[in-house]
Amino acid sequence: MMKRALMSVSDKTGVAAFAKELQEAGFEIISTGGTKRTLNEAGVNVIGISDVTDFPEILEGRVKTLHPAIHSGLLAKQDDEAHMEALKEQGIQPIDLVVVNLYPFKETISKEEVFYEEAIENIDIGGPAMLRAAAKNHESVAVVTDPNDYTEILEGIHGGGIPSETRKRLAAKVFRHTAAYDALIASYLTEENNEEFPEALTLTYEKKQALRYGENPHQRAAFYQSSLQTTPSLTAAEQLHGKPLSYNNINDADAALALVSEFTDTAAAVAVKHTNPCGVGIGKRLLDAYTQAYAADPVSIFGGIVAFNETVDVETAEQCANIFLEVVIAPDYSADALAILQKKKNIRLLKVDMNGGQHASQVVSSVKGGVLVQDEDVKGLDNADVEVVTKRAPSADEWTNLELAWRVVKHVKSNAIVLTKGNRTVGVGAGQMNRVGAAEIAVHQAQADAKGSALGSDAFFPMRDTVETAVEAGVTAIIQPGGSKRDQESIDAADAAGITMIFTGMRHFRHA
Repeated sequence: MMKRALMSVSDKTGVAAFAKELQEAGFEIISTGGTKRTLNEAGVNVIGISDVTDFPEILEGRVKTLHPAIHSGLLAKQDDEAHMEALKEQGIQPIDLVVVNLYPFKETISKEEVFYEEAIENIDIGGPAMLRAAAKNHESVAVVTDPNDYTEILEGIHGGGIPSETRKRLAAKVFRHTAAYDALIASYLTEENNEEFPEALTLTYEKKQALRYGENPHQRAAFYQSSLQTTPSLTAAEQLHGKPLSYNNINDADAALALVSEFTDTAAAVAVKHTNPCGVGIGKRLLDAYTQAYAADPVSIFGGIVAFNETVDVETAEQCANIFLEVVIAPDYSADALAILQKKKNIRLLKVDMNGGQHASQVVSSVKGGVLVQDEDVKGLDNADVEVVTKRAPSADEWTNLELAWRVVKHVKSNAIVLTKGNRTVGVGAGQMNRVGAAEIAVHQAQADAKGSALGSDAFFPMRDTVETAVEAGVTAIIQPGGSKRDQESIDAADAAGITMIFTGMRHFRHA
Protein backbone atom coordinates (compact mmCIF):
# COMPACT_ATOMS: atom_id res chain seq x y z
CA MET A 1 0.00 0.00 0.00
CA MET A 2 1.38 3.42 -1.01
CA LYS A 3 2.22 5.73 1.88
CA ARG A 4 0.08 8.83 2.31
CA ALA A 5 0.92 12.39 3.29
CA LEU A 6 -1.74 14.90 4.26
CA MET A 7 -0.72 18.48 3.52
CA SER A 8 -2.64 21.63 4.49
CA VAL A 9 -0.58 24.74 5.22
CA SER A 10 -1.12 28.48 5.49
CA ASP A 11 2.65 29.07 5.37
CA LYS A 12 3.47 27.67 1.95
CA THR A 13 7.22 28.25 2.18
CA GLY A 14 8.92 25.34 0.40
CA VAL A 15 5.79 23.18 0.41
CA ALA A 16 5.72 22.54 -3.36
CA ALA A 17 9.34 21.34 -3.49
CA PHE A 18 8.75 19.24 -0.37
CA ALA A 19 5.66 17.62 -1.89
CA LYS A 20 7.51 16.84 -5.13
CA GLU A 21 10.23 15.00 -3.21
CA LEU A 22 7.62 13.12 -1.20
CA GLN A 23 5.92 12.06 -4.39
CA GLU A 24 9.22 10.92 -5.87
CA ALA A 25 9.78 8.90 -2.68
CA GLY A 26 6.50 7.02 -3.26
CA PHE A 27 3.99 9.09 -1.27
CA GLU A 28 0.58 10.05 -2.52
CA ILE A 29 -0.50 13.49 -1.42
CA ILE A 30 -3.86 14.42 0.12
CA SER A 31 -4.65 18.09 0.29
CA THR A 32 -7.35 20.73 0.27
CA GLY A 33 -8.09 24.35 -0.50
CA GLY A 34 -5.22 26.74 -1.19
CA THR A 35 -2.55 24.12 -0.55
CA LYS A 36 -4.10 21.83 -3.18
CA ARG A 37 -4.10 24.65 -5.72
CA THR A 38 -0.46 25.50 -4.96
CA LEU A 39 0.62 21.89 -5.38
CA ASN A 40 -1.40 21.40 -8.56
CA GLU A 41 0.16 24.53 -10.08
CA ALA A 42 3.59 23.08 -9.23
CA GLY A 43 2.74 19.85 -11.08
CA VAL A 44 2.15 17.69 -8.02
CA ASN A 45 -0.61 15.09 -8.27
CA VAL A 46 -2.99 15.69 -5.38
CA ILE A 47 -5.96 13.76 -4.02
CA GLY A 48 -8.65 16.08 -2.74
CA ILE A 49 -9.93 15.69 0.82
CA SER A 50 -13.46 15.24 -0.49
CA ASP A 51 -12.26 12.27 -2.57
CA VAL A 52 -11.04 10.64 0.64
CA THR A 53 -14.05 11.48 2.82
CA ASP A 54 -16.70 11.19 0.09
CA PHE A 55 -18.15 14.30 1.72
CA PRO A 56 -18.02 17.86 0.38
CA GLU A 57 -16.43 20.83 2.10
CA ILE A 58 -19.31 22.72 3.74
CA LEU A 59 -19.99 25.79 5.88
CA GLU A 60 -17.59 27.97 3.86
CA GLY A 61 -14.78 25.48 4.44
CA ARG A 62 -15.25 25.29 8.21
CA VAL A 63 -15.85 21.54 7.86
CA LYS A 64 -13.62 19.58 5.54
CA THR A 65 -11.04 17.51 7.45
CA LEU A 66 -13.21 16.79 10.51
CA HIS A 67 -14.23 13.34 9.29
CA PRO A 68 -13.70 9.72 10.43
CA ALA A 69 -11.98 8.88 7.14
CA ILE A 70 -9.25 11.39 8.04
CA HIS A 71 -8.99 11.02 11.80
CA SER A 72 -9.18 7.22 11.74
CA GLY A 73 -6.27 7.27 9.31
CA LEU A 74 -4.37 9.54 11.70
CA LEU A 75 -5.12 7.75 14.96
CA ALA A 76 -4.81 4.10 13.93
CA LYS A 77 -1.82 2.32 15.48
CA GLN A 78 -0.18 0.81 12.42
CA ASP A 79 1.48 -1.95 14.48
CA ASP A 80 -1.88 -2.99 15.99
CA GLU A 81 -3.66 -5.70 14.00
CA ALA A 82 -7.07 -4.81 15.41
CA HIS A 83 -6.66 -1.16 14.46
CA MET A 84 -5.56 -2.02 10.94
CA GLU A 85 -8.39 -4.53 10.54
CA ALA A 86 -10.88 -1.84 11.61
CA LEU A 87 -9.53 0.50 8.94
CA LYS A 88 -9.76 -2.25 6.32
CA GLU A 89 -13.38 -2.98 7.21
CA GLN A 90 -14.26 0.70 6.75
CA GLY A 91 -12.21 1.11 3.58
CA ILE A 92 -9.93 3.67 5.21
CA GLN A 93 -6.26 4.03 4.34
CA PRO A 94 -3.79 5.05 7.09
CA ILE A 95 -1.99 8.39 6.87
CA ASP A 96 1.77 8.25 7.42
CA LEU A 97 2.78 11.91 7.36
CA VAL A 98 0.94 15.10 8.33
CA VAL A 99 2.21 18.48 7.12
CA VAL A 100 0.02 21.18 8.64
CA ASN A 101 0.41 24.73 9.88
CA LEU A 102 -2.44 26.84 11.05
CA TYR A 103 -4.60 29.74 9.98
CA PRO A 104 -2.66 33.01 10.51
CA PHE A 105 -4.41 34.08 13.72
CA LYS A 106 -1.38 35.95 15.10
CA GLU A 107 -0.84 37.83 11.85
CA THR A 108 -4.52 38.72 11.71
CA ILE A 109 -4.77 40.22 15.19
CA SER A 110 -1.41 41.97 14.75
CA LYS A 111 -2.89 44.23 12.08
CA GLU A 112 -3.63 47.79 13.18
CA GLU A 113 -7.34 47.53 12.47
CA VAL A 114 -8.82 44.06 12.62
CA PHE A 115 -12.50 43.31 12.92
CA TYR A 116 -13.57 40.84 15.57
CA GLU A 117 -15.32 38.70 12.96
CA GLU A 118 -12.09 38.47 10.91
CA ALA A 119 -10.16 37.34 13.97
CA ILE A 120 -12.74 34.66 14.75
CA GLU A 121 -12.68 33.32 11.19
CA ASN A 122 -8.92 32.88 11.52
CA ILE A 123 -9.26 30.49 14.44
CA ASP A 124 -8.25 27.14 12.96
CA ILE A 125 -10.26 24.08 14.06
CA GLY A 126 -9.41 21.27 11.68
CA GLY A 127 -5.68 22.03 11.64
CA PRO A 128 -5.10 21.68 15.40
CA ALA A 129 -7.28 18.58 15.45
CA MET A 130 -5.16 16.89 12.78
CA LEU A 131 -1.90 18.00 14.39
CA ARG A 132 -2.92 16.75 17.81
CA ALA A 133 -4.16 13.42 16.42
CA ALA A 134 -0.96 12.84 14.46
CA ALA A 135 1.27 13.96 17.35
CA LYS A 136 -0.53 11.63 19.74
CA ASN A 137 0.04 8.78 17.30
CA HIS A 138 3.60 9.79 16.46
CA GLU A 139 4.93 6.23 16.53
CA SER A 140 2.82 5.60 13.41
CA VAL A 141 2.46 9.09 11.96
CA ALA A 142 5.22 11.62 11.45
CA VAL A 143 4.00 15.19 11.88
CA VAL A 144 5.61 18.47 10.87
CA THR A 145 4.33 21.99 11.33
CA ASP A 146 7.49 23.99 10.67
CA PRO A 147 8.92 24.32 7.12
CA ASN A 148 12.39 24.33 8.69
CA ASP A 149 11.86 20.63 9.49
CA TYR A 150 11.10 19.52 5.92
CA THR A 151 14.75 18.67 5.23
CA GLU A 152 15.00 16.41 8.28
CA ILE A 153 11.82 14.57 7.26
CA LEU A 154 13.18 13.95 3.77
CA GLU A 155 16.53 12.77 5.14
CA GLY A 156 14.68 10.26 7.30
CA ILE A 157 12.56 9.01 4.43
CA HIS A 158 15.55 8.65 2.11
CA GLY A 159 17.49 6.97 4.90
CA GLY A 160 15.00 4.16 5.31
CA GLY A 161 12.50 5.72 7.70
CA ILE A 162 11.98 8.63 10.05
CA PRO A 163 13.62 7.71 13.38
CA SER A 164 11.43 7.27 16.44
CA GLU A 165 13.32 9.97 18.35
CA THR A 166 12.67 12.44 15.51
CA ARG A 167 8.96 11.60 15.52
CA LYS A 168 8.80 12.06 19.28
CA ARG A 169 10.63 15.38 19.18
CA LEU A 170 8.45 16.72 16.38
CA ALA A 171 5.34 15.60 18.28
CA ALA A 172 6.44 17.68 21.27
CA LYS A 173 7.02 20.63 18.94
CA VAL A 174 3.49 20.24 17.59
CA PHE A 175 1.94 20.40 21.04
CA ARG A 176 4.00 23.50 21.85
CA HIS A 177 2.77 24.99 18.58
CA THR A 178 -0.90 24.28 19.23
CA ALA A 179 -0.59 25.37 22.88
CA ALA A 180 0.92 28.71 21.79
CA TYR A 181 -1.81 29.09 19.17
CA ASP A 182 -4.55 28.48 21.73
CA ALA A 183 -2.84 30.82 24.22
CA LEU A 184 -2.97 33.66 21.69
CA ILE A 185 -6.65 33.01 21.04
CA ALA A 186 -7.37 32.88 24.77
CA SER A 187 -5.46 36.13 25.32
CA TYR A 188 -7.27 37.90 22.49
CA LEU A 189 -10.72 36.84 23.64
CA THR A 190 -9.87 37.64 27.27
CA GLU A 191 -8.93 41.17 26.24
CA GLU A 192 -12.06 41.47 24.11
CA ASN A 193 -14.09 40.64 27.23
CA ASN A 194 -12.09 43.10 29.38
CA GLU A 195 -11.08 40.37 31.82
CA GLU A 196 -7.92 41.67 33.47
CA PHE A 197 -7.02 38.77 35.76
CA PRO A 198 -8.79 35.58 34.54
CA GLU A 199 -9.03 32.35 36.53
CA ALA A 200 -6.32 30.79 34.33
CA LEU A 201 -3.38 32.69 32.82
CA THR A 202 -2.11 31.47 29.45
CA LEU A 203 1.13 33.02 28.20
CA THR A 204 3.17 32.24 25.13
CA TYR A 205 6.63 33.40 24.07
CA GLU A 206 8.85 32.62 21.10
CA LYS A 207 12.56 31.95 21.41
CA LYS A 208 14.56 34.93 20.18
CA GLN A 209 18.07 33.73 20.97
CA ALA A 210 20.08 31.28 22.99
CA LEU A 211 22.32 32.86 25.62
CA ARG A 212 25.76 31.68 26.67
CA TYR A 213 24.61 31.70 30.31
CA GLY A 214 22.39 33.57 32.73
CA GLU A 215 23.36 36.06 35.43
CA ASN A 216 26.32 33.81 36.25
CA PRO A 217 28.25 31.28 34.15
CA HIS A 218 26.78 28.28 36.00
CA GLN A 219 23.19 29.29 35.09
CA ARG A 220 21.65 28.29 31.74
CA ALA A 221 19.50 30.89 29.98
CA ALA A 222 17.63 31.88 26.82
CA PHE A 223 15.81 35.00 25.64
CA TYR A 224 12.14 34.72 24.64
CA GLN A 225 9.94 37.38 23.11
CA SER A 226 6.22 37.94 23.29
CA SER A 227 4.37 36.52 20.29
CA LEU A 228 2.80 39.93 19.74
CA GLN A 229 5.48 42.61 19.42
CA THR A 230 5.20 45.97 21.14
CA THR A 231 7.41 49.03 20.93
CA PRO A 232 9.58 50.31 22.37
CA SER A 233 10.96 46.87 23.16
CA LEU A 234 14.30 45.09 23.17
CA THR A 235 12.70 42.11 21.47
CA ALA A 236 12.02 44.36 18.47
CA ALA A 237 15.53 45.86 18.50
CA GLU A 238 17.83 45.68 15.51
CA GLN A 239 21.41 44.97 16.50
CA LEU A 240 23.74 46.93 14.24
CA HIS A 241 27.08 45.93 15.72
CA GLY A 242 28.77 43.79 18.34
CA LYS A 243 28.58 40.39 19.94
CA PRO A 244 25.22 38.84 20.88
CA LEU A 245 23.61 40.32 23.97
CA SER A 246 24.16 38.51 27.25
CA TYR A 247 21.53 37.85 29.92
CA ASN A 248 22.79 40.78 31.99
CA ASN A 249 23.03 43.03 28.92
CA ILE A 250 19.36 42.36 28.20
CA ASN A 251 18.29 43.05 31.78
CA ASP A 252 20.25 46.30 31.95
CA ALA A 253 19.26 47.42 28.46
CA ASP A 254 15.60 46.83 29.27
CA ALA A 255 15.92 49.04 32.34
CA ALA A 256 17.67 51.77 30.33
CA LEU A 257 15.06 51.64 27.57
CA ALA A 258 12.19 51.88 30.07
CA LEU A 259 13.68 54.99 31.69
CA VAL A 260 14.70 56.82 28.51
CA SER A 261 11.17 56.24 27.18
CA GLU A 262 9.95 58.55 29.96
CA PHE A 263 11.39 61.50 28.04
CA THR A 264 9.41 62.61 25.02
CA ASP A 265 9.77 66.39 25.37
CA THR A 266 13.54 66.83 25.48
CA ALA A 267 16.77 65.10 24.52
CA ALA A 268 17.71 62.52 27.15
CA ALA A 269 20.56 60.15 27.94
CA VAL A 270 20.33 57.36 30.50
CA ALA A 271 23.23 55.33 31.86
CA VAL A 272 22.40 52.09 33.65
CA LYS A 273 24.49 49.68 35.71
CA HIS A 274 23.02 46.49 37.21
CA THR A 275 19.49 47.63 36.25
CA ASN A 276 19.76 50.88 38.25
CA PRO A 277 20.30 54.26 36.59
CA CYS A 278 23.72 55.66 37.53
CA GLY A 279 23.38 58.81 35.47
CA VAL A 280 20.51 60.60 33.74
CA GLY A 281 20.84 63.83 31.79
CA ILE A 282 18.56 66.01 29.70
CA GLY A 283 19.27 68.95 27.39
CA LYS A 284 18.42 70.80 24.21
CA ARG A 285 20.91 68.66 22.27
CA LEU A 286 21.72 64.98 22.65
CA LEU A 287 25.36 65.81 23.34
CA ASP A 288 24.28 68.04 26.22
CA ALA A 289 22.15 65.23 27.64
CA TYR A 290 24.98 62.72 27.39
CA THR A 291 27.47 65.14 28.94
CA GLN A 292 25.13 65.57 31.89
CA ALA A 293 24.57 61.81 32.26
CA TYR A 294 28.30 61.16 32.17
CA ALA A 295 29.03 63.89 34.72
CA ALA A 296 26.40 62.40 37.06
CA ASP A 297 28.64 59.38 37.75
CA PRO A 298 31.75 59.07 35.54
CA VAL A 299 32.89 56.02 37.51
CA SER A 300 29.79 53.84 37.32
CA ILE A 301 29.02 54.56 33.67
CA PHE A 302 32.18 52.65 32.68
CA GLY A 303 31.09 49.26 31.32
CA GLY A 304 27.44 50.28 31.49
CA ILE A 305 24.52 50.64 29.14
CA VAL A 306 23.58 54.01 27.65
CA ALA A 307 20.20 54.74 26.06
CA PHE A 308 19.24 57.80 24.02
CA ASN A 309 15.82 58.98 22.90
CA GLU A 310 17.05 60.72 19.73
CA THR A 311 19.24 59.83 16.76
CA VAL A 312 22.88 59.63 17.80
CA ASP A 313 24.98 62.28 16.02
CA VAL A 314 28.71 62.45 15.41
CA GLU A 315 29.51 64.62 18.44
CA THR A 316 27.67 62.31 20.81
CA ALA A 317 29.20 59.21 19.23
CA GLU A 318 32.70 60.63 19.66
CA GLN A 319 32.08 61.14 23.37
CA CYS A 320 30.63 57.66 23.81
CA ALA A 321 33.67 56.21 22.06
CA ASN A 322 35.98 57.70 24.69
CA ILE A 323 34.98 55.12 27.31
CA PHE A 324 34.07 51.44 27.40
CA LEU A 325 30.31 50.90 27.08
CA GLU A 326 28.68 47.49 26.85
CA VAL A 327 25.58 48.63 24.95
CA VAL A 328 24.26 51.77 23.28
CA ILE A 329 20.54 52.04 22.51
CA ALA A 330 18.98 54.67 20.29
CA PRO A 331 16.12 55.11 17.82
CA ASP A 332 18.75 55.60 15.10
CA TYR A 333 22.34 56.63 14.34
CA SER A 334 23.65 58.96 11.67
CA ALA A 335 25.88 57.15 9.16
CA ASP A 336 29.02 58.90 10.46
CA ALA A 337 28.09 58.30 14.10
CA LEU A 338 27.56 54.61 13.39
CA ALA A 339 30.95 54.38 11.68
CA ILE A 340 32.63 55.92 14.72
CA LEU A 341 31.00 53.54 17.18
CA GLN A 342 31.53 50.47 15.00
CA LYS A 343 35.29 50.96 15.32
CA LYS A 344 34.92 49.75 18.91
CA LYS A 345 34.94 45.97 18.68
CA ASN A 346 33.21 45.14 21.96
CA ILE A 347 30.35 47.63 21.93
CA ARG A 348 26.85 46.44 21.08
CA LEU A 349 24.72 48.91 19.13
CA LEU A 350 20.95 48.57 19.20
CA LYS A 351 18.41 50.44 17.11
CA VAL A 352 14.98 50.52 18.78
CA ASP A 353 11.77 52.06 17.47
CA MET A 354 10.64 54.41 20.23
CA ASN A 355 7.57 55.77 18.48
CA GLY A 356 5.26 53.45 20.38
CA GLY A 357 5.67 55.46 23.56
CA GLN A 358 4.71 54.13 26.97
CA HIS A 359 1.55 52.11 27.24
CA ALA A 360 -0.01 50.15 30.05
CA SER A 361 0.67 46.44 29.84
CA GLN A 362 1.16 43.68 32.37
CA VAL A 363 4.42 42.64 34.00
CA VAL A 364 4.96 38.99 34.88
CA SER A 365 7.53 38.04 37.54
CA SER A 366 8.36 34.48 38.51
CA VAL A 367 8.31 33.21 42.08
CA LYS A 368 8.82 29.65 43.28
CA GLY A 369 5.86 27.66 42.00
CA GLY A 370 4.10 30.54 40.29
CA VAL A 371 4.11 34.04 38.86
CA LEU A 372 3.08 37.49 40.00
CA VAL A 373 1.19 39.63 37.51
CA GLN A 374 0.65 43.37 37.77
CA ASP A 375 0.05 46.40 35.57
CA GLU A 376 3.20 48.10 34.33
CA ASP A 377 3.98 51.30 36.22
CA VAL A 378 3.58 53.94 33.50
CA LYS A 379 2.07 56.67 35.66
CA GLY A 380 3.82 60.00 35.94
CA LEU A 381 3.24 63.46 37.37
CA ASP A 382 0.43 64.01 34.87
CA ASN A 383 -1.50 61.29 36.69
CA ALA A 384 -0.51 62.35 40.20
CA ASP A 385 -2.49 64.40 42.70
CA VAL A 386 0.28 66.96 43.22
CA GLU A 387 0.12 69.09 46.37
CA VAL A 388 2.55 71.62 47.83
CA VAL A 389 2.44 70.76 51.55
CA THR A 390 5.01 73.25 52.86
CA LYS A 391 4.78 76.99 53.39
CA ARG A 392 7.13 77.60 50.49
CA ALA A 393 6.29 76.57 46.94
CA PRO A 394 9.00 75.46 44.49
CA SER A 395 10.74 77.94 42.20
CA ALA A 396 10.76 77.31 38.46
CA ASP A 397 14.23 75.73 38.63
CA GLU A 398 13.19 73.58 41.58
CA TRP A 399 10.14 72.36 39.65
CA THR A 400 12.44 71.27 36.81
CA ASN A 401 14.65 69.37 39.25
CA LEU A 402 11.65 67.81 41.02
CA GLU A 403 10.11 66.61 37.77
CA LEU A 404 13.38 64.98 36.72
CA ALA A 405 13.79 63.34 40.13
CA TRP A 406 10.28 61.92 39.96
CA ARG A 407 10.79 60.49 36.47
CA VAL A 408 14.03 58.80 37.51
CA VAL A 409 13.18 57.51 40.99
CA LYS A 410 10.46 55.16 39.81
CA HIS A 411 13.12 53.28 37.82
CA VAL A 412 15.44 52.84 40.81
CA LYS A 413 15.20 49.75 43.00
CA SER A 414 13.46 50.39 46.35
CA ASN A 415 14.15 51.85 48.76
CA ALA A 416 15.11 54.62 46.35
CA ILE A 417 16.28 58.21 46.70
CA VAL A 418 17.38 60.37 43.74
CA LEU A 419 19.00 63.80 43.86
CA THR A 420 18.81 66.03 40.76
CA LYS A 421 20.27 69.39 39.88
CA GLY A 422 20.90 71.29 36.68
CA ASN A 423 19.36 68.82 34.21
CA ARG A 424 20.98 65.70 35.65
CA THR A 425 21.03 63.29 38.52
CA VAL A 426 23.73 64.01 41.06
CA GLY A 427 23.09 61.20 43.53
CA VAL A 428 21.27 57.85 43.46
CA GLY A 429 20.60 55.68 46.51
CA ALA A 430 19.19 52.32 45.41
CA GLY A 431 17.92 49.10 46.91
CA GLN A 432 18.42 49.92 50.58
CA MET A 433 16.65 48.32 53.51
CA ASN A 434 15.69 51.70 54.97
CA ARG A 435 14.92 55.03 53.35
CA VAL A 436 17.34 57.20 55.30
CA GLY A 437 20.12 54.80 54.27
CA ALA A 438 19.23 55.35 50.61
CA ALA A 439 19.27 59.13 51.21
CA GLU A 440 22.69 58.97 52.84
CA ILE A 441 24.10 57.07 49.85
CA ALA A 442 22.62 59.59 47.39
CA VAL A 443 23.98 62.51 49.41
CA HIS A 444 27.42 60.89 49.68
CA GLN A 445 27.53 60.39 45.93
CA ALA A 446 26.40 63.97 45.22
CA GLN A 447 28.99 65.53 47.51
CA ALA A 448 28.95 69.32 46.96
CA ASP A 449 26.28 68.98 44.25
CA ALA A 450 23.75 68.04 46.92
CA LYS A 451 23.55 71.72 47.84
CA GLY A 452 20.64 73.25 45.95
CA SER A 453 19.45 69.89 44.61
CA ALA A 454 16.00 68.33 44.61
CA LEU A 455 15.29 64.99 46.26
CA GLY A 456 12.85 62.39 44.92
CA SER A 457 11.66 59.43 47.00
CA ASP A 458 9.78 56.44 45.62
CA ALA A 459 7.71 56.10 48.84
CA PHE A 460 6.75 58.16 51.87
CA PHE A 461 9.02 59.01 54.80
CA PRO A 462 8.08 56.97 57.88
CA MET A 463 9.99 59.45 60.02
CA ARG A 464 11.49 62.91 59.63
CA ASP A 465 15.09 61.60 59.51
CA THR A 466 15.23 61.58 55.70
CA VAL A 467 14.19 65.23 55.58
CA GLU A 468 16.81 66.07 58.18
CA THR A 469 19.49 64.26 56.14
CA ALA A 470 18.41 66.21 53.05
CA VAL A 471 18.42 69.55 54.86
CA GLU A 472 21.88 68.92 56.29
CA ALA A 473 23.16 68.19 52.77
CA GLY A 474 21.67 71.41 51.35
CA VAL A 475 18.70 69.95 49.46
CA THR A 476 16.11 72.69 48.83
CA ALA A 477 13.17 70.73 47.38
CA ILE A 478 11.63 67.31 47.98
CA ILE A 479 9.08 65.27 46.06
CA GLN A 480 7.53 62.19 47.66
CA PRO A 481 4.20 60.36 47.72
CA GLY A 482 3.16 61.28 51.27
CA GLY A 483 0.72 59.10 53.16
CA SER A 484 2.64 58.34 56.34
CA LYS A 485 0.95 58.69 59.72
CA ARG A 486 3.88 60.92 60.59
CA ASP A 487 3.79 63.12 57.49
CA GLN A 488 3.34 66.23 59.59
CA GLU A 489 6.70 65.68 61.28
CA SER A 490 8.39 65.69 57.87
CA ILE A 491 6.43 68.77 56.80
CA ASP A 492 7.40 70.57 60.00
CA ALA A 493 11.07 69.68 59.47
CA ALA A 494 10.92 71.02 55.91
CA ASP A 495 9.21 74.24 56.99
CA ALA A 496 11.71 74.75 59.79
CA ALA A 497 14.51 74.57 57.24
CA GLY A 498 12.70 76.75 54.69
CA ILE A 499 12.69 74.07 51.98
CA THR A 500 9.76 73.09 49.80
CA MET A 501 8.10 69.67 49.67
CA ILE A 502 5.61 68.18 47.22
CA PHE A 503 3.26 65.24 47.80
CA THR A 504 2.16 63.24 44.75
CA GLY A 505 -0.16 60.72 46.38
CA MET A 506 1.50 58.05 44.21
CA ARG A 507 4.07 55.46 45.28
CA HIS A 508 6.67 53.96 42.92
CA PHE A 509 8.05 50.87 44.68
CA ARG A 510 10.29 48.80 42.42
CA HIS A 511 11.33 45.56 44.06
CA ALA A 512 12.41 43.58 41.01
